[in-house]
Amino acid sequence: MSDSVLAPADEAELAAAVAAAAASGTPLAIEGAGTKRGLLRPVQAARTLSLRGLSGITLYKPQELILQARAGTPLPEIAAALAEHGQHLIAEPPSLTALFGSEGAPTLGGLVATNLSGPRRISGGAMRDHVMGIRAVNGKGEVFRSGGRVLKNVTGLDLCKLLTGAHGTLGVLTEITLKVLPGPEATGTVAVAVADLAQGVQVLSAGLGSPYGVSAAALLPQGLPAGWAGLDGPQAVLRLEDFAESVAYRGGRLRAELAGFGAVHWLEGEASRALWEAVREAEPLSAEPEDAVWRVSVAPGEGPQVVADAGCPKSLLDWGGGLVWLAGPATEAQHDAVMAAAAAAGGTFTLFRAPEALRAAVAVLPAEPPALAAIGARVKAVMDPAGILNPGRMRAGL
Repeated sequence: MSDSVLAPADEAELAAAVAAAAASGTPLAIEGAGTKRGLLRPVQAARTLSLRGLSGITLYKPQELILQARAGTPLPEIAAALAEHGQHLIAEPPSLTALFGSEGAPTLGGLVATNLSGPRRISGGAMRDHVMGIRAVNGKGEVFRSGGRVLKNVTGLDLCKLLTGAHGTLGVLTEITLKVLPGPEATGTVAVAVADLAQGVQVLSAGLGSPYGVSAAALLPQGLPAGWAGLDGPQAVLRLEDFAESVAYRGGRLRAELAGFGAVHWLEGEASRALWEAVREAEPLSAEPEDAVWRVSVAPGEGPQVVADAGCPKSLLDWGGGLVWLAGPATEAQHDAVMAAAAAAGGTFTLFRAPEALRAAVAVLPAEPPALAAIGARVKAVMDPAGILNPGRMRAGL
């Protein structure tokens, strides 16, 4: 490992490394396996602080639905341990390694730091909703902890939610405690052929408003690869999960209710699981390596208009139409069009993937209102006064 990479073996060694960096004013790029290095702005740092050495599950109580692991633990290791007991991560987090063209497995710390959630977000909540407790090191090299192992705990400020989604700019996560749940016995997907995105969102809305417990709802684009899941887009797809008898019954009722919109298909078992794994990893977006990729979060009914206004050639709608994936030319003009479309719809955007030059030149996230920016600056001054943790990751100069 090169001298530019610090790889502490435990939390104490990590805290000492951060304290030394703060004392010398040395910026640090914080990462687990580096699989999301291309997310948001490029970090301007002299050295990389790798969490790979802080790995392993430290506590797992299946009967209490609690798992605790060090931040550098690979997600497949966690998924395998949960699967042995028929449990899973509630937020269905994506790895997105194919989208970023990265190798290796993402880590738990990277997942929590980015607050990424998959298709189950609309029914199970976001990743930050399931973080029960954390241990972390702030920008001064001080170890702190927040939260606990029970849902109702009183531990002062909720630093768990503050650091979840902070992209390593406020502290270095070292250990995380998560709530988990039993995984479904069976899964099935109702797929409805639709004329356009607007009708597709109507189908998703009807399914989500039904009493049949839809756990995920997405709108697959036109031009799906031949034979992809046996479907030809655009298709509105809605997932049902539970016991096999329940899935079969609810699937039949939902198909009957949605038949008036278009041709209906039923996918079950492995076909259904494979489809939603693909949606989770944004595979139907069909983004090419040279494309820039954006995510826009809006009210579900605004999704089709965002696609039209942004003018990107490729799109995928998840979360009932409220999460819009877009792929197109990696130019400032296209980025401006996406920003304008998001603003017009009252939503927010993320420049999720792009060449480094574009990521460094444009805003990768919307500007914060002045009052919120002032609060954020004060929090940053307390948590990382020297500004050494992932400088510039989310916004220039921060």
